[in-house]
Amino acid sequence: MAEGKLDVVARRLGLRTDPIIFFVSAALMVLFLVVLMIFPTPIGNAFGNGREWIVTNLGWFFILGVTVWLVFLAWVALSRYGHLRLGPDDARPEYGNLSWFAMLFAGGIGTVLMFWGVAEPISHFGTPPFAGVEPYSAEAAEDAMSVSLYDLGLHTWTIFTLPGLAFGYFVYRHDLPLRVSSVFYPFLKEWIHGPIGRTIDIFAVLGTLFGLAVSLGLGTSQIGAGINHLLPEVDNSTWLQVGIITVLTAVAVTSIVAGLDKGVKRLSNINILMAVGLMIFILISGDTVFLLRQIPQSIGVYLQDLTGLAFWNDAMSPFTKDGGWGWQGDWTVFYWAWTVTWAPFMGVFLARISKGRTIRQFVAGVLLAPTLFTIVWFVVFGWSAMQLDGIGGDGGIISEAVEVDVALAMFTFFEQFPAATLISGIAVVVVALFFATSSDSASLVVDMLCAGTPDAGPTRQRVFWGVSEGALAASLIILGGVTNADGLAALQQVITVIGLPIFILVFLMMFSMIKALSTERRAAIEAQFAGVLAKRDRAERRGRPKVAGRGRNRDPDEEPLVPVEEGENEEDAIDRA
Repeated sequence: MAEGKLDVVARRLGLRTDPIIFFVSAALMVLFLVVLMIFPTPIGNAFGNGREWIVTNLGWFFILGVTVWLVFLAWVALSRYGHLRLGPDDARPEYGNLSWFAMLFAGGIGTVLMFWGVAEPISHFGTPPFAGVEPYSAEAAEDAMSVSLYDLGLHTWTIFTLPGLAFGYFVYRHDLPLRVSSVFYPFLKEWIHGPIGRTIDIFAVLGTLFGLAVSLGLGTSQIGAGINHLLPEVDNSTWLQVGIITVLTAVAVTSIVAGLDKGVKRLSNINILMAVGLMIFILISGDTVFLLRQIPQSIGVYLQDLTGLAFWNDAMSPFTKDGGWGWQGDWTVFYWAWTVTWAPFMGVFLARISKGRTIRQFVAGVLLAPTLFTIVWFVVFGWSAMQLDGIGGDGGIISEAVEVDVALAMFTFFEQFPAATLISGIAVVVVALFFATSSDSASLVVDMLCAGTPDAGPTRQRVFWGVSEGALAASLIILGGVTNADGLAALQQVITVIGLPIFILVFLMMFSMIKALSTERRAAIEAQFAGVLAKRDRAERRGRPKVAGRGRNRDPDEEPLVPVEEGENEEDAIDRA
C-alpha cells in the first residue's frame, strides 16, 4: 500500500526512480540532520563512544580486511578470470585512458591529496608513529613518507577497486540493476528486489552522503583558510564557509545538469591538468634533484615497508608509548572507516566509466595509476615540506602551522616559494574544482543507486541530490558555529560507526565475486562440452569417425577439448576442470 502511494507521488513529481529507496533515503537524511541539530551533545556522545569502541576493539579488523582485499584483487587480475570484460565479451571502453584516469582520480581522493599532501607527512614528521624515533630526524622523515603513502596509496584505492569491480561485473556483464544489492545476487537471488535489497541500497545512499559531507567540509575549511591567507581582512568564519559551499554547489549542479560526458569529464580533465601544473611548479622551484632522487627511493622504501605496515596494529603500544594505543585509531583506522563510506559511490562511478574494460585492465588501472600519481604527489609536496622545515632540526614554520590549523599547512608551505600569492590562489581554485567534481560525481551516482540504472535520471532528480549534499555540509558547519559544537567532528564520529557495516558489506562482495566467477567458469566448461557433443552427433550422422578426447581422427578445425584422462568420462572431466 505504502509503495503504491510513493509511486503516485514520484510520478506527480516527475521522478524516474525507485520511490522507496529515494524517499526513505531523503527522509532519513533530513531526520538525522534535525535530530543532530536538536540534540547535538547526546548524539555526538553516543557516536563518539561508538567510534571509540570500534577503533579500539575492531581496528585490527579494518587493517587486516583491506590487506586481504588487496591480495584478492591481485589474484583475480592475474588469474584466468583476468580476461573477462565488464560487459559483454565484445564490449570496448567508452573513454580513452587519459580521460578515464582523470575522472577516476578527480572523483576519488583529489580533495584529500590537496588537504593532506603537506599536512600528513609534516604531522608524522613531528609526531612519529613508531616508538623510539626522534621527531624531525631523517628516520622520522622516511617513516612519515611511508606511512602517508600507506594511508593514501594502494590500500585506499583497494577500498574503491573491489566494489568497482563487483559493480562492473554484475551490472554490465550480468545485466543486473545498478544498485549495491545487485552485487549480492549469488547469495540473495531475487531477494535483491525486496526489503533486504532495498535496505542495503538505502544504507549505501546514506553512507555516500555522509562520507561526502566530511570531504566537502575538509575542502571548504581549506578554501576558507586560503582566502583568509590571501585576504587577511576576510575571516575564515562559519558564514564564509557556508558561502563557499553555496557557490561550489551551484558549480556542481551546473555540471550535474550537463551530465557525465560533458560535465564531469570536462571538469575532471581541467582539474587534473591544473593539479599536475601545480605539482610541476613545486618540483621545478624546489630542490629538483633531491625530489627526483626521492621518487624512486620513496617507492622502494614504501614497497619495502608495505608488508609490515599492511599488518601493523601497534599491538605493543601499551608497553612502548606513554599514551598507549591510539595513534592508529586516529589515522589509519579512521581513514579506512571514512574511505569505505565512499565505496558505494566510487564503486558505481568507477564501474560506470570502466564498462568494456577487462578485469585485468580495470584492477591494474585503478590500483596502480592513481597510486603512482599519489606517490609522486607526496614526494613533491611532502619531502619538500619536510626539507624546508629542517630534517635533523627541531621543526619549523610549517610544523607550527599544522599544530595551529591543519588547513593552513599547504598555504604556509607555498610561502616558501616564488609567486606565493599566485600559487596559493591557483591552489584554492584546484581545491574548489576537486570539491565540485566530487560533488557532481557523487550526485550522479546517488541518483543511479536510487534508480538502479546507469542512465541519467530527470534533471530535477539529479539536482535534488546535488543540493542535498551541499545543504548537509552547510547545515553541519552552521551547527558547529551557532551551537559551538563541532558539526564536522560529529559527522566524522557518525561515518566511523556507519563505516563498520559498510566495511562488512564490502568484505562480502569479495566472496560474492568468488562464487560468481566460479559459477561462470563451470558454465563455460559445460558450454564447451555441449558444443563438442553436438559436433560428435553431427559427425556420427554423417558417418565420420567418432570424436574422442584424444582421438587421432579428430577434425583439426574443431575446438580444442578439455583432456579426458584415462578412466574418466566427460562428466568427470567437467568436474575436474
